[in-house]
Amino acid sequence: MRRHVMLRLGIATLTATALLSSPAGASAPGLKETLRQLEKSYDGRIGAVGIDLATGKTVGYRAGERFPFNSSFKVFACAAVLHKARTGDPGLMDRVVRWKPADMAELTGNSPETLEYTDTGMTPAQLCRAGITKSDGFAGNTLLKQLGGPSGLTRFFRATGDRTSRLDRTEPTLTQWEPGEKRDTTTPAAAARTFAELTTGKTLHAHDRARLVGWLKASLTGANRIKAGLPQDWTVGDKTGTGGASNHGSANDLAIVWTPGAKAPMILSVFTNRNADNTPHDDKVIASAATALAKALGRL
Repeated sequence: MRRHVMLRLGIATLTATALLSSPAGASAPGLKETLRQLEKSYDGRIGAVGIDLATGKTVGYRAGERFPFNSSFKVFACAAVLHKARTGDPGLMDRVVRWKPADMAELTGNSPETLEYTDTGMTPAQLCRAGITKSDGFAGNTLLKQLGGPSGLTRFFRATGDRTSRLDRTEPTLTQWEPGEKRDTTTPAAAARTFAELTTGKTLHAHDRARLVGWLKASLTGANRIKAGLPQDWTVGDKTGTGGASNHGSANDLAIVWTPGAKAPMILSVFTNRNADNTPHDDKVIASAATALAKALGRL
């Protein structure tokens, strides 16, 4: 099965890789200076990539540096579960998954929707919606179980051609991050490539791809991040991730963005962390980085 997936995804994956390794994929001078100045004022690190799927133009800054996934892993876990259901486990998305209250002990404060369904359970489809739209922590962990744990998601990354992204732990420990840590990390470039493939490429069946994008559009957690840095008449579907102040204020956002009149959307990938620990994240930095990416791509 894995070999089949790799063969089927080859063209789309090579296309995305070529975009990010092309001359256009280098930092645009204006983008580089803008984000450097933003880093100074923020006292932190910013990694950002923008892909214009209409023109093939790609821009980036610290595109190959590692940042923690945090809760943004949930969109990839949902894609992997959709793919599993389509290719090897029919009916999976509508099969009720049950758990006990004790199973949620570590995540009750970060699981607003699954907490309400403890008595009835939820289907993977419901868990995906909760994980993406509300960043429900227990939903994310329960979806990982459908894949055989974090290593199952890493295998899915590899099957899509992503040799960089990795997941090693579940919530809440996967948010524990220090500079130089490789566990549970990706790069802005790898995240953008894989996100683009899952939302616009051939990895997922068209119906499953539309379902995933629908959940992203319904997200409730990213209003102050990428979306806040773009015009209000643009359509944004995104998935956020937040490590918290105790994890160097790490925070990120991945988005697919449609602009009026464009033939294809943009993919924006923004990851941040503070230089000092015990410092909160800053949504405005992510919004400003998104504005800079859109300008560098010529959409603003």
